[in-house]
Amino acid sequence: MTAEARPGVSMVPGAEFRSYYDRAVLKASPWEIDIPIYLFSGGLAAGSSLLAAGADLSSRPGLRRAGRLTALGGLGVSLVALVHDLGRPGRFLKMLRVAKFTSPMSVGTWLLATYGPLAGVAAAGEVARLVGGPKSLGLPGQLLAAVERPAGVAAAVTAPTIASYTGVLLADTATPTWHGAYRELPFLFTASAAAASGGMGMLAAPVSEAGPARRMALAGALTELVAERRMEQSLGMLAEPLHQGRAGRWMRASSWLTAAGAVGTLLAGRSRVAAGLSGLALLAGSWCTRYGVFEAGQASARDPRYTVVPQRERIEAGEATPSVTAGSPAP
Repeated sequence: MTAEARPGVSMVPGAEFRSYYDRAVLKASPWEIDIPIYLFSGGLAAGSSLLAAGADLSSRPGLRRAGRLTALGGLGVSLVALVHDLGRPGRFLKMLRVAKFTSPMSVGTWLLATYGPLAGVAAAGEVARLVGGPKSLGLPGQLLAAVERPAGVAAAVTAPTIASYTGVLLADTATPTWHGAYRELPFLFTASAAAASGGMGMLAAPVSEAGPARRMALAGALTELVAERRMEQSLGMLAEPLHQGRAGRWMRASSWLTAAGAVGTLLAGRSRVAAGLSGLALLAGSWCTRYGVFEAGQASARDPRYTVVPQRERIEAGEATPSVTAGSPAP
């Protein structure tokens, strides 16, 4: 007895996706470890500038010093990693010849060119204090004393864009997992930057002054964990690389370290040891997040299934929509 075909019901079972000799459809990004370092250190620098500006305005010299010097160090590492990836320092300067607002790389280059000098001037004020104070440097020291606070505040104003634009940069590529997470990646990276910079503030500043760092670290860690779960839910099958292989190990480590660091912030106000351990956990968790997301994207580009299957699903959804919206009644 044969079954009667019903309208709208396919009698052919769905075929399992197979690629031509299992060849990749996309070429994985040529980026190497320079880029995860760039992502992490840039976020750490941005969050530290924000923390340092608040400490400066609230008379917390130890936290201000820690934030400004961390921002300078993070910025330096970030620029070295970026220039190393570009191959020659001159290529960074050539990117400043044009400003293309539709290109995250172009916008990011200009953001770094704006943020870098501001963070450098603010950090120079701290270095001057370590060698005897700005006034001991004569007229240059007096000028530095006059501009370091405005420069620090201006750096803090630009800091959120520095922390978030790298998420936009990854999502603007064709790499399936990165592109699929275009809504969540900027929030994830910004929260990760807040957790890392708060953790660094807890680690480097006196416990009595580190209250803002603890609150920033806790807020950043909790937001990071929520954003990560939301990203996994919205990605669907594209979230699989986040749980598999090397990327999966890094992302699991990120979740555990970030959660442990968040708990540690509740004890860090009473114990220097707890502050240090919590800060280290948050820094390590932030690094694991960046590297895990990086590796997951590379893995998704190498597997053609993550390129073709979502495309077919979007096409099928697009073909089904007109039948309902064109005037025919929905079933």
